[in-house]
Amino acid sequence: MKKNIKTICGLERYEELSKRKGFFNKVRFYWFVLFASIRDFSKKNNFKEH
Repeated sequence: MKKNIKTICGLERYEELSKRKGFFNKVRFYWFVLFASIRDFSKKNNFKEH
């Protein structure tokens, strides 16, 4: 999933949401991943991976 999110701020948000526990936090996490992946589908990676 992480490879589909291509912006730095999106990856930071992904990390933040993935660490939270609880049912509603997991729902919010998957909601974010779905829409971030759709939004970033046509974008190129703007950063270099380490």
